[in-house]
Amino acid sequence: MREYFLQLFTGARSLLIGLGVTFRALFQPMVTVQYPRRKIEITPNFRGHTELVTDPESGTHRCIVCMMCEMDCPSSCIKVIGEKREGFKGKVLTGYQLDFSRCSLCGICVEVCPTSALCFSPEYELAGFSRTEFSFNLLARLEERT
Repeated sequence: MREYFLQLFTGARSLLIGLGVTFRALFQPMVTVQYPRRKIEITPNFRGHTELVTDPESGTHRCIVCMMCEMDCPSSCIKVIGEKREGFKGKVLTGYQLDFSRCSLCGICVEVCPTSALCFSPEYELAGFSRTEFSFNLLARLEERT
């Protein structure tokens, strides 16, 4: 009989502790955001997909087609396409394919780039129904932005 009342008391005590936690949470500020209606500001260290960086002096990309990003990518999701043109020293970038469905967002491509031609995009609203929707031509996206 004594054990029955002890269990009853323990149960009532844990119920009151749980209600106290719930009551305190009622008066704290909301953490969740009603997403489509209100958007939060993205922090500067957010890692979205990679983007080509525009050189402020020339107005074009900084990529020198060294292929370091493609060689060091552990996911093999980068394909750099360049060609040798007359009148230019080195290769000229003609395409930069990123398969974001395979990217692990490790950041090795951004770190290894000798000209700082890559950065992380602040874009986070990426959704699609097939993997082909996540294959980006970063050179074409750069031209759209400028």
